[in-house]
Amino acid sequence: MARLSDRLSLKVKKTVLARVAVSLIRIISTTLRLKVEGWDQYANSDEKLIFCGWHGKSFIFANQFRKRGYWVIISNSNDGDIQDKVFRSLGFKTIRGSTGPDRGGIKAALQGVKALKEGGTMAITPDGPRGPSKVVQGGVMLMAKKSGARLVPIGISAQRAWYARSWDSYMFPMPFSRARMIFGEPIEIPEKATEEEVESVRLALEQETERLDQLAANWA
Repeated sequence: MARLSDRLSLKVKKTVLARVAVSLIRIISTTLRLKVEGWDQYANSDEKLIFCGWHGKSFIFANQFRKRGYWVIISNSNDGDIQDKVFRSLGFKTIRGSTGPDRGGIKAALQGVKALKEGGTMAITPDGPRGPSKVVQGGVMLMAKKSGARLVPIGISAQRAWYARSWDSYMFPMPFSRARMIFGEPIEIPEKATEEEVESVRLALEQETERLDQLAANWA
């Protein structure tokens, strides 16, 4: 009975935390003076796309893409359970796993490939869910190569924000702050790309995402 009670208590706690998180995202986001650049070329696109922004900047990322039915990958951890509830409440579809090279990451990537081939769009934090921060993991590259989807780097920043003491220095923008979100040009992996060519694309995505992130920070 004690174990059942503990599990029920944990489930309730996760639900409450998720609702609080959703409320904070929605309330703070409505106050932000957000400038979005480069979105027009993707707004009505019917091509396969994987939007890529750093894990630590997903607060603005999550609100901007809400209610579009985009797919996201959420870790299988306890924190991931909360994030799963948050993203589902914001109108995302979720896959549980990671973008890393482990078994869970490969399984999640293959589910992502299936979703993309069926016409879905992915919104990915390519350095998540465990990092290292700002290092693109192999899962997103596998998804892009197997599905033919193009990778879209995104830079995000806010003029005033709190930063968590976490591996990704997670950014919580302050209410009424100026913020910027920049969509870059799409990057494609050739269907028959070699391992060396895939690695070259991975580095290009990593460098361009960081360049856009710095550009957004400098403006903000």
